[in-house]
Amino acid sequence: MTRSPDSPPLPPDTPHHWVDGRLSEPDAHAFLAQADDATRATLAQWRQQREALQSLHQDVLQEPVPASLREAAARAAAQRQHAANQWRWAGRAAAVVLAFGLGWLTRAQLPGPQTAVLAQSGASTAFVRAAGFAHAVYLPEKRHPVEVGATEQEHLVQWLSKRLGRPLKVPDLHAQGFSLVGGRLLPGEGSARAQFMFEDPQGRRVTLYLGGMAPTEHKPELAQTRFQFETNGPTNSFYWFDQNFGYALSAQMEREQLLALATLVYQQLE
Repeated sequence: MTRSPDSPPLPPDTPHHWVDGRLSEPDAHAFLAQADDATRATLAQWRQQREALQSLHQDVLQEPVPASLREAAARAAAQRQHAANQWRWAGRAAAVVLAFGLGWLTRAQLPGPQTAVLAQSGASTAFVRAAGFAHAVYLPEKRHPVEVGATEQEHLVQWLSKRLGRPLKVPDLHAQGFSLVGGRLLPGEGSARAQFMFEDPQGRRVTLYLGGMAPTEHKPELAQTRFQFETNGPTNSFYWFDQNFGYALSAQMEREQLLALATLVYQQLE
């Protein structure tokens, strides 16, 4: 097999590619045919040096990878996958929060009487979707998890109460090990929403999402309801409504533990 005379000239780094064995057979023949004696001698020296360098640690290269390195590589891969999953959920969450909430995957409901209006309406689903995605967006934030910190709790409550058009109250979760981080204002479907964030000493975070649900011809009033449960990926949420005002408590924790927190929140806000 020969190189066509019409082929473009060989690039300047061709000698290095020849030494590394990266030239095709036609290009290698063409290059050597054009090389003078001095060039051939230089190429021979370079190849000898390359082979000598490879032989220095050939025994090490042929050794099996130590178990400790394999374990470290496996841990690193798992961490990268976990980070990728978190960013994927956060990315989806950010898009949906900005679009006022679309697309949760599964729903579950605790036993108990529910109103027919609630079952027929998509308002409750849209509300808890927005709550869960808002939780996923701000869960990983280190520097700016909230707009107003817990040191300004009085101002925070007054501000959010004014924006939501009703008096708000921050539940006290200290008995369960969670302290208030702060809160923020969020967009909702036709009205403003609020989010309060809590954190325990281990860094676990819980968010309380709340806001009004304006009744319309196609979305009747949501009467008082019992807890409902919904999950999406790693985030679980308990939510309920009281006279057209919704509450959703979200966290990445077991259902039973989240239910205990939701019960406490409900009792304090009732």
